[in-house]
Amino acid sequence: MKKYALSLAASLALGAAVSAHAQSAPAPGASDPSFSAWSLAQQCGQKGDNAAQGQCVGAVRGIVRGYQYGVLFLSQRASLADTDTKRGSLCLTNTSVSSIVDDFIADAKQVSEADLRRTPAEVAVLGSVHAHHACS
Repeated sequence: MKKYALSLAASLALGAAVSAHAQSAPAPGASDPSFSAWSLAQQCGQKGDNAAQGQCVGAVRGIVRGYQYGVLFLSQRASLADTDTKRGSLCLTNTSVSSIVDDFIADAKQVSEADLRRTPAEVAVLGSVHAHHACS
């Protein structure tokens, strides 16, 4: 039941993040229905392009907030132990979005381009954030 509940939280959060992304201005390469980690990493890597940086920050912020709201929603409606809720939560107090973006770009550089192209951006961003900011 606990694994199912955490999986449901992740699914809810990803759904919210995808929905938030779909409602924002399209990013380069976002016409592809599978918003890939590769396309987001390319966009976030364009440090000199203010429009690309704005879209990158908006996408990352939407993914993270959607996930956080999903965990919060689930923790309020399911019988989860505090340790299970904490394990699925992110500890982002005093963490800037730009540092999350920098961590994501650094993590993406460790993965092959082919794998990045197959990985949804939401999965890659959340994996990176959990690697650097998990509340365990």
